[in-house]
Amino acid sequence: MDRDWISAEEAMDRLGVRPQTLYAYVSRGRIEARPDPADPRRSRYRLADVGALAERKKRGRKASEVAAGAIAWGEPVLASAITTVAGGRLFYRGRDAVALAETETLESVARLLRGGHGATLKAVPPAAPVFGGSLRERLFAALSARAGVDPPSRGRAALALAVEAVGLLDLVADAAAGGPGEGPIHARIARAWGRPDADDVIRRQLVLLADHELNASTFAARVTASTGASLAASALSGLCALSGPLHGGMAGRVINLVEEARRIGPEATVAGRLARAGPTPGFGHPLYPDGDPRAAALLAAFDPPTEYAALRTVVQTMTGEAANVDFAVTALSARFGLPPDAPFALFAVARTAGWLAHAVEQAQTGTLIRPRARYIGEAPSI
Repeated sequence: MDRDWISAEEAMDRLGVRPQTLYAYVSRGRIEARPDPADPRRSRYRLADVGALAERKKRGRKASEVAAGAIAWGEPVLASAITTVAGGRLFYRGRDAVALAETETLESVARLLRGGHGATLKAVPPAAPVFGGSLRERLFAALSARAGVDPPSRGRAALALAVEAVGLLDLVADAAAGGPGEGPIHARIARAWGRPDADDVIRRQLVLLADHELNASTFAARVTASTGASLAASALSGLCALSGPLHGGMAGRVINLVEEARRIGPEATVAGRLARAGPTPGFGHPLYPDGDPRAAALLAAFDPPTEYAALRTVVQTMTGEAANVDFAVTALSARFGLPPDAPFALFAVARTAGWLAHAVEQAQTGTLIRPRARYIGEAPSI
C-alpha cells in the first residue's frame, strides 16, 4: 500500500473532522485526492496535505502564527487572478503552462498574464539604453535607468500600464541580447548568442518560467508596485530578489553539483549529500511533490549532456526526488553552450513578464502591502 496516500477515515481521524469538511478541503484544493486503486468508488488523500493542514489546525488561529506560517510555502496571503499551482500543474489564468509552451511565445504569454490588455499594442520606443558589461550588469542597468525616470503606476489606467509593460519586456530582452533586435524575443536572444539552433528550446523555457505564483521575486515586485512606484521599479525589485542564490542564482549551485559528480562520480556525490542531510540543488520542489512539470517538459525537448543525464538518474534512484526547473535550465545552457550567466539571464527575461503582470494587477488594487513584524527583541522601556 502506498503510504503517501491515506483513506478518508484516516484523514478525518488526523484532522478531527466530519466527511463533509474533508470533502470541502478537497474542493478548495487544500487536500489532493485520487481514486483508490483497490476500489474506484472510494478516494485516497495525500498524506502530506493532510499533515500540513493538521499542523496548521494545531497551531490554532492566532493571527501572528497564521501570518508567520504563510510566509514560507504556507497559506495564500493575497488575491491574484494571474497564476496558480493546482494538482501538481502550473496554470496561467487557467491555462496549462506546459501546454502553452508547445506553441506560444513569451510575448503572447505576457499578454495572457496581463489579462489580455495590450494584445495588439506596440511599445513606445524608449531612449536608447547603453548595452555594456556582462549579461547580469546589462539587465540591472537597463531596468535601473528606467526606474529612475518612469512615472508612478498609481492612478494610471491598465491599458496605459500595458503599453509601458510591452516596452519594458522588450528592453529587458534587448539587454540580454546585448542590443536591439527584430523578431520574437527567443529568436533575437538565440541569434545574439550565436546559437540559432537553440531558439525553440529557449522559447519553451521562457514560456515555462514566465510566472510562478507568489514566489520571492514576484512578492518583491508586488510590494514595490503597492507603493505606487513605476513598473520599471517593480521589475527591478523582482530582479534584485531573483539574483539571490536561493532563487535565480540556484544555477550556480547546480553547476557545482555537476562538477562534483564529474570528479568523484554521481553516486558518491549524492551519497555525500545524504550523509550530510543536505538538500540536492536542482531536485525536488515543495509545490510539486510528484515532480516539477516545467522541468519534465523542458528536459523532454532536448538531450541533456551525459553528465547531467547520469546525475539525474542517480538522484532520482537514491532520493526519489525528480529534477526541478533549476536543473533543467542549467542542463539546457550546458547542452547548447550558452553564455556563462545564461540561466540567470533567461530566467530574468522570462520572469519580467510575470513581474509586470503582477505589478499592473497590484497597482489596480490601490492598496499598500504593509505586514507587521512579530517583535522578538529586548522588551522596550515604556
